[in-house]
Amino acid sequence: MNANPTVLDLTRRLIRLETINPPGHESECARFLGKLLEDSGFSCRIFEFAPGRSSLVAKLEGEGDRPPLCFAGHIDTVPLGARPWSYDPFAGEIADGKLYGRGSSDMKSGVAAYVVAGLSLARLSGRRAGLTIVAAAGEETGCEGTYDLASRRNVLGRAGALVVAEPSSNYPMLGHKGALWLCGKTTGVTAHGSMPEQGVNAIYAAARAVTRLEGYGFNVAPDPLLGSPTLNVGTFSAGMNINSVPDEASFTLDVCTIPGQDHACERDNLSRYLGDGVTLEALVDVAAISSASEDPWVQEVFEVMGQILGEQPKPRTLPFFTDGSALKPALGGPPTVILGPGETAMAHRTDEYCFVHRLEEAVAA
Repeated sequence: MNANPTVLDLTRRLIRLETINPPGHESECARFLGKLLEDSGFSCRIFEFAPGRSSLVAKLEGEGDRPPLCFAGHIDTVPLGARPWSYDPFAGEIADGKLYGRGSSDMKSGVAAYVVAGLSLARLSGRRAGLTIVAAAGEETGCEGTYDLASRRNVLGRAGALVVAEPSSNYPMLGHKGALWLCGKTTGVTAHGSMPEQGVNAIYAAARAVTRLEGYGFNVAPDPLLGSPTLNVGTFSAGMNINSVPDEASFTLDVCTIPGQDHACERDNLSRYLGDGVTLEALVDVAAISSASEDPWVQEVFEVMGQILGEQPKPRTLPFFTDGSALKPALGGPPTVILGPGETAMAHRTDEYCFVHRLEEAVAA
């Protein structure tokens, strides 16, 4: 690819690199972006947390003593779903001003935008601050790539501010809820279905637990922007056949948290609430994040985006988690905005698309 690609060309190229998670296979994409940035003067390192699962960290040094700005996002995508697509999900086709493809909004357009912006910044002299670019694997299944980076010494460093380019229609968002996904299990004793008194039915215990959860309340005050935490029972599974007493049942919980909630405490609270007969295992543990709208850098972002969007932004948040959960604390807690060209409503959808005109807007921002 050209050393100075347009954001549209780069987005289409990234869409054509299939990185559906699972299994991911993000390494080729990470290496491709690393070569592009390295050829423009970035120092690039690839980190693999599992075979074929790699994240990229690219750094451009500044000439002053200011901490770097960090652009971040993920290069994995979700599966296609069962419904047929109207457009090839890996072709990057354009129709009626929309760019179609898996990851077009969530979030290869955002990755392309901050990479192209980074290539432009690399050509500027007199940069008072540096730039760190993170293109992470494994976000869709719990931010595995960024948590891996955060666990490594002397990899990320600190940042003065963080932009996570998740789909927001280029509207700056100040945070998102956390996600604590739990699997609850009950056990029993198997027996023939015609002699249930000889067994212990695990479904009854699980059903009682699930029914009780309908009345569960969080003893926390609502967040001014993110509101109250929520709990949803997502799945229920049990039984090996109709004429056996099941000796195991399981259900999954999606707990969406707000800043200030300790996930370990919430898990303990739920465990006590459900009682000794239910075990809870954490599947995903991703914290909520937020930034103050009064922060001077956030105000500067709002000013810039007001000119681009044609309206002055107001403090808003997103419902889904991002790599900011791992990166914000790892980078020293800098002010953070979630801002990218994709459409929030198009994330994970059949016939996913982003608007072409938002791509250049994001680069300019």
